[in-house]
Amino acid sequence: MRKTLVFTLLAGAAGAAIWRRAAGSPREQVQLLFDDGSSIALDAGREEADRLLPLARDVLSAARSGT
Repeated sequence: MRKTLVFTLLAGAAGAAIWRRAAGSPREQVQLLFDDGSSIALDAGREEADRLLPLARDVLSAARSGT
């Protein structure tokens, strides 16, 4: 019985942590994919990403509006 209680508490804590992470605000990032199959992800706040994010927003906005 005690093992079941401990397992239930641990599973609940893990589930809560996963739920909180998934429910958090999405982070913006730029992902660059290269011809050789390599890639790099730049999180918002980095100089390189901050230059590319406005361009990416414009491209996504145009694609969504169909223009």
